[in-house]
Amino acid sequence: MSAGMFRVRCVTSSLRRLLHGGAANRDPVLEQLQVCSAEDQLFDVVGKNRAKLTVNHVSKAVGMLWQFQKKKPELLRTVEVIRSHPQFLTLRVLAENKIALMDDCMLVDTLYSFLRLNVDQHDSLVQQLVSEAWLRIDRLPLASLSKFSICLSDQHLQHSPLMGHVTRIVAQRLSSIDDARILTPLMISVSYLASPRLRDALIGRAEHLLETMDPLHYNNPRRVVQFLRNVKHSPRPLLEKCNELILRNLSRLDVENIGVMMGLYQSLQFNNCDFRLAVKQRLTELIDSSTDPFSFTKLFVNLAPMASQEIRDGLENTALLLADELSAHQALVIAEALEETQSRNLSLMNKIASVIQRNLHLYKPVEVARITQALFLMQYQNPELFTKLRNILNNFLQRSVYPYEVIILTRVMSMLPNARIDEAVVSRVDVVVTQCNLNDLNTVACAIAKWVRSDPSYRHNTPSRYVRLLQTLNRCGHERLRAADRLDLVLEELKYISGEWFEEMLLEETMATLERMTGQINCTNVPELAVFLTRINHLCPPLMERIASVAIKDIDKMHHSMVYATLLPFAVMNYDPEQADELYDVCIQRFIPHISSFDPHRLVLLAYALSVADCFPEEMAREIFSIDFLRKLDAQLESMSPLCSRFGIRIVFCCASWSSIACRGFHERYCQRLQKKGNGPVGPVQQQIHKLLGEVLGGINCVRVAVVTPYFYTLDFECTLDKQLQPLAYSEPSTLQISDRGQVHWGKSSVETIGDVLPPGAQRVAVDFLDSKSFCKNTPHMKGEALMRKRHLEILGYRVVQIPHFEWNSMELSTPDAWKEYLKKNIFKELSS
Repeated sequence: MSAGMFRVRCVTSSLRRLLHGGAANRDPVLEQLQVCSAEDQLFDVVGKNRAKLTVNHVSKAVGMLWQFQKKKPELLRTVEVIRSHPQFLTLRVLAENKIALMDDCMLVDTLYSFLRLNVDQHDSLVQQLVSEAWLRIDRLPLASLSKFSICLSDQHLQHSPLMGHVTRIVAQRLSSIDDARILTPLMISVSYLASPRLRDALIGRAEHLLETMDPLHYNNPRRVVQFLRNVKHSPRPLLEKCNELILRNLSRLDVENIGVMMGLYQSLQFNNCDFRLAVKQRLTELIDSSTDPFSFTKLFVNLAPMASQEIRDGLENTALLLADELSAHQALVIAEALEETQSRNLSLMNKIASVIQRNLHLYKPVEVARITQALFLMQYQNPELFTKLRNILNNFLQRSVYPYEVIILTRVMSMLPNARIDEAVVSRVDVVVTQCNLNDLNTVACAIAKWVRSDPSYRHNTPSRYVRLLQTLNRCGHERLRAADRLDLVLEELKYISGEWFEEMLLEETMATLERMTGQINCTNVPELAVFLTRINHLCPPLMERIASVAIKDIDKMHHSMVYATLLPFAVMNYDPEQADELYDVCIQRFIPHISSFDPHRLVLLAYALSVADCFPEEMAREIFSIDFLRKLDAQLESMSPLCSRFGIRIVFCCASWSSIACRGFHERYCQRLQKKGNGPVGPVQQQIHKLLGEVLGGINCVRVAVVTPYFYTLDFECTLDKQLQPLAYSEPSTLQISDRGQVHWGKSSVETIGDVLPPGAQRVAVDFLDSKSFCKNTPHMKGEALMRKRHLEILGYRVVQIPHFEWNSMELSTPDAWKEYLKKNIFKELSS
């Protein structure tokens, strides 16, 4: 009996200990925090249990406060209200006192939440959390390291030694990162310190993880694209993969996220027709729900440039109603959008200008520059506002210590008419030019040229202050080129450079530098170098031969979309390398398997380049003139902003030039617009040739001018000769007219019908004057477009006589008799031969 009672007592005692232990392990405070659904409830729990709060409670409470805010739309967040609450101060004090008790993950999570709740980075709490995390950095789990790197970026510590430490850890542990949500924030954080080798390793790891991740996590591809923007690198396969994932999630993206992606793509010069058309549709769907100033501004900025005129008018009407509610920044970006769309809505322009004017004291220097540029380019008339903007720009420019800021302010100041430049401004510019890259030096040189022309003393001589500054620019430019040792960096600085100063002062040194770096030309930088040579129109056989040899050898390593840029200088400048046939063959073989994946505009440009080079792949003809392709091309052209309309017309002109017969009916309206734009004032040389042709052919009625052929080529002059080489008179000869502005124009331009019956043996003769644009700048070598034009006119039945400007203006042809003899020789003898 006693043994049984003993066993009962033992069991009872064990059950009592178990039950008491369960009660002891309960955390009433944590349970109260977990059931809170709003900030007020949470702060009430904190206030009632202040003395009981452990490090776990503090971390939990801070994290929950941020989660409450995170779930709210941006406009409904109440972070400032939270920060001013007495119990939030309690949490801050307790957190700072309990840092040493936090485990690694808790430490980083707490720091992250406090920063998201806008606790100042200089606050002692934040600084101690960062310091403690730095001490533990080598043992942080990768997820915590990723979040910690975000915290450092939030504090603008991307270039700090601490971020350098993070970068080293990433390089060492990269292969063990198997979650894109961990990798992509790290990529952005270390992007400014990553070496080219680490950059490529990160790209490779990202490509792998994007293939295996949940495709619904669209923030991962967005962050990859942001990383590529930061490192100024555009690997097409990775960009296309990211774009594919973004497109799959586009229906879930709001206006803000769409705007972010459009901005990233623009900075990377990544143009994708599918993305643009899908974005246009998605933004149109969001019009009705974007009614507050925040969301509407983002909608207007991104949709207006690509929308139809009807939708654009509706957006402008809504903008007019919301204008008084716009913030300073919102008014700025609306003004830029109005400039991009070339709006003429004067009521809206005045309203936006008034919002800008009353907020001028809030804008930073670069923002004032952006405002000034937008208003100036949209030709907004408000002398009072422009005077204020000029004075503000001048004051900012005199005080600025940042080179990039000085360059932007200088460029915009030079745009304004009659801008009187203070000596202090010139001195400030002089101070920073030694820190400028080639593109910035060119920007300053262009600004000085405008200042010199607007300076009243310029008519007598160039002011010495400008002379000294120009001399400094020349010296800095030459020194920078001579010291350069990396081709990729030089090409980056040359990407957008152009203008008289560069051509006169730096072009020769630039070409010498590029030839010195010929050994660095590889499959990665070939497209950029080729585009540069095409843009400056400078024929350099050594560089062209190197480009050709690299392309032939490594074409499989190049993305198929790079074929266009690679072939461009050869086609445009009419240069055949030693291995010309092999070059074109390998390039065509590279892109043909991917022809259906090309953006319409890019494929048309490629077709045009090949056409200039007299190359006609059959597969390309079938693709371009399929109904689906033409429909997609038309949709893409419709989505282009008014600012890009000339580019759109150029695209269609390329298409028409490549195969006029197939294009005529579909895109005739675009070709007509192009032809109309091309009928500019008549120069004195054309007037001179017109008069002399009349004398040579026996009468002005034997010459027609500005003749528009089928498929919209415009001839300078046309005449018809019978089989005895006798000119035939036209019933309606062309005349010269003078416009209201005093410019000379051809009075009549007709569409020639090649089907008109000519007398037996007669032939039409097209006479074209070739100005300097038809030749390379550094040599009298005719460019590909002039030769293609001649081929096409010959197909249309013309005999083509081309008059190079350097022959017509030569010393040998300096009298009317010499010019007439020249015309006779080229028209009659060429025809008779």
